[in-house]
Amino acid sequence: MRENTVKRAWREGKVTYGAWLSIPSAFSAEVMAHQGFDWLCIDMQHGVIDYQAAVTMLQAISTTPTIPFVRVPWNEPGIIGKMLDAGAYGAIIPLVNSRGEAEAAVGACRYAPDGYRSYGPIRAAYYAGADYAGHANEEIACIPMVETTTALANLEEILAVPGIDAVYVGPADLSLTLGLPPRMDHPDSSGFQEARHRIAEACRRHGIIAGIHASAALAPKHVEAGYRMITVSSDIGSIAAGAAQDLRSVREIGSSGQPVYQ
Repeated sequence: MRENTVKRAWREGKVTYGAWLSIPSAFSAEVMAHQGFDWLCIDMQHGVIDYQAAVTMLQAISTTPTIPFVRVPWNEPGIIGKMLDAGAYGAIIPLVNSRGEAEAAVGACRYAPDGYRSYGPIRAAYYAGADYAGHANEEIACIPMVETTTALANLEEILAVPGIDAVYVGPADLSLTLGLPPRMDHPDSSGFQEARHRIAEACRRHGIIAGIHASAALAPKHVEAGYRMITVSSDIGSIAAGAAQDLRSVREIGSSGQPVYQ
């Protein structure tokens, strides 16, 4: 089976950087995959991506060494199994708030005896290899999201569930449940910063990777806190930022007719 190089990097203590895909386009996914990210995540929860578009995006990413993850819409075994069968090498599962919900997430990602995933890797066997069934439980990443105060209260129980490879912090939802605006960071909020550090420290003790939705600017502080799975870019954000910069540059051309930057 094709190796999950992200899981290998985690075992070696390395930080992995990824990007978020919300545009339902195989071509834009292919472009992002060729930039050298360790992993890309296709967002089927909040983006505008349906199943068929996600499959074509997985196919596009597979033209590169980049590892494909999918954030599924919900902690539901049908869609988790379907996306893994399509070739996703990890499932990011939203709003996991209890040990029972974490156990359900792991079970949906694993074949028996470690779980209850149904066998049928229709595309995954072509992408990953004919010996997929014998290695999938070790190579596929199960990544529940910890993103509420309820999850924080149950954090130790969630992290004690066997089979979790990483947890992924959704800072916007975490912010809302802490009574804060939905942002990636709140540098002046002791409650938010305590939660961020607490999750990373608990993951370290349990031997689980801490992940977080972030930006390139925020990445260094998360690395320092112990996070090893960090989102630093997105397809939508990159397009918007690049286009805005181009427009600013031409509007700032001076009377000399020379652009501000070359």
